[in-house]
Amino acid sequence: MILGAAQPSPYDALAGDWRRLQRRRLTAGALAAAAAFAAFAYAGALEFSRYADALRTLAQLAQDSTPPDFSRWREWGRPLLETLATGIAGTALGAALALPLSALAARNAGAPVWLNEIVRFALGAVRSLPGLIWGVIFVAAVGFGPLPGVLALGAHSTGMLGKLFFEALEHVEPGPGAALRAQGASKLAVFRYAQLPQALPRLADALIYRLEHNLRAATTLGLVGAGGFGLEIVTAFHLFEYREASALILVLLALVISVNFFGAALRRSLLHARPERK
Repeated sequence: MILGAAQPSPYDALAGDWRRLQRRRLTAGALAAAAAFAAFAYAGALEFSRYADALRTLAQLAQDSTPPDFSRWREWGRPLLETLATGIAGTALGAALALPLSALAARNAGAPVWLNEIVRFALGAVRSLPGLIWGVIFVAAVGFGPLPGVLALGAHSTGMLGKLFFEALEHVEPGPGAALRAQGASKLAVFRYAQLPQALPRLADALIYRLEHNLRAATTLGLVGAGGFGLEIVTAFHLFEYREASALILVLLALVISVNFFGAALRRSLLHARPERK
């Protein structure tokens, strides 16, 4: 050691770490901005000539769509019920499959690590396919109607809810489970009486959000032959019945708003039901 040489202070080391962290953040931000700009350019969003007639076209479409035509409202009951049934049944199917799979995917639920990884991969693969692709697959498998919509939403919901469920299970307090294990309880008993009750409000919250999503997604499945209210909207547009299409969209909007209010009320009740931690 050279006598008289200045020794680096702890402040200098912290300042150096902070500067390196900032450089990494700036680099990551610049790369993200460049990727977003490239995506916009590739999609044609920067070709401003394409926007020249957009406002005029939208104004004409709005004029052709007003006033909404509700004259056929008596014929919309069945497709509306199909959409509701598809969304509810698809969510229930996804939740029924996701709960046991999430117990196998959660690393604190007692399953072997190799099984955790296999189930996580399977859940990721299932949710990687959009609901419309699942709809095409199940329409080819079981034919037209609400059933392929239920299966499509159930398949995609299994992947999404499975991920949300096992993440909720992994964030529970370990104390109650450890106490049960110390008393000789089995892995299933620990899951049933310690982990699941703690995670249940978060699981229900995720389920409600998924139900809201699936009721909206059920309308788009009409594009691939899965029936429901979406098929009525697409048919109206194809026949240039824009006034009827606007009425159908208003009915769909009312349905989604009603479901959102219902979901918000359920979430508030779950929130008030959670025990306060001391």
